Amino acid sequence: MRILILALTALALTTSADASSRIKDMVEVEDVRENHLVGYGLVVGLNGTGDSLRNASFTNQSLNAMLEQFNVNTRDANLNTRNVAAVMVTASLPAFSSQGSRIDVTVSALGDSSSLQGGTLVATPLFDSHGRAWAVAQGSMTVGGFEAQGDGASITRGVPTSGRIANGGTVENPYAGTGIDPWADIASRESLRLSLRNPDFTTARRMADAINAYIGTGAARAVDPGAVELTRLASFDGDMIDLLAEVEQLRVEADLPARVIIDENTGTIVMGENVRVSTVAIAQGNLTITVTESPIASQPAPFSDGQTEVLPRTEVTVEEDDMQLGVLEESVSLAELVDGLNALGVTPRDMITILQAIKAAGALQADIEVL
Repeated sequence: MRILILALTALALTTSADASSRIKDMVEVEDVRENHLVGYGLVVGLNGTGDSLRNASFTNQSLNAMLEQFNVNTRDANLNTRNVAAVMVTASLPAFSSQGSRIDVTVSALGDSSSLQGGTLVATPLFDSHGRAWAVAQGSMTVGGFEAQGDGASITRGVPTSGRIANGGTVENPYAGTGIDPWADIASRESLRLSLRNPDFTTARRMADAINAYIGTGAARAVDPGAVELTRLASFDGDMIDLLAEVEQLRVEADLPARVIIDENTGTIVMGENVRVSTVAIAQGNLTITVTESPIASQPAPFSDGQTEVLPRTEVTVEEDDMQLGVLEESVSLAELVDGLNALGVTPRDMITILQAIKAAGALQADIEVL
């Protein structure tokens, strides 16, 4: 396992200007968001890999209902096709999507279909959480996975029961992806809120101070760690869109809590700049225990009534590496902390265990989050 240590923020020699970020990259404008859409539909044109109509009754009912729209009555017929599959269609609708805009949709099998390869989604309305239809999806799917089988073996790669239709959805209603009143546009607003993607008291205050210094006193106020209220002053020459365009380009240095992120599956360690370690002594050694089984056969004497038996023979060896007790001095920067850990001479495999042990000893001044 290879362990990668990443420093997410600037080190001691990095200037604050280099570590700053645009407000545009740190916030979301409140009420401007995307909406999640979902719909239920049918995929046709499958090569015998669709739902079994006898097992998937909802597919049978949906097929009958669709055919009735074309004046085809199959209610009393015993349908036995395997070329149709019931699917769930999902999509994300960006904010302020205009009528006629195209969006990508994802199609996932709902019944016992083995593959959606080669299928075509029939026109499917897409609804929001309030049951309002905002878009319609239709088209041929692109399926990344595949399945192949013979009489004695089969192979599957990826997920053949899920596909994607690029630009497969068409927005039917304007203002679909916004939570605000469609008749009250943002440009005429007097105030709105900027929601921080990473809530923090210090960052919110710095952001408000930067806006007030550029626009004027009273233009911004930190409401809580996750929001800054932006007000269009009477002295500002422009509407709210102009104000947002000016504010988005301002740069603010984010202040993040000390945190260590550990992914034990990949062996990745990510530490922020504010991580500190108090003076602590560490001894790390490797203990290897080897158990070897070498059974032997015991033969009876010639011309005797004895039987051949297998006698167990076990050999146990213990090896322990010689490691000295090392002292990790109190660190004043992330670079010195990483250098101190590397100077202990431990293998990368043991780095996660050492960090967790330092935290348990109370010497790591940071939160540890294990993914």
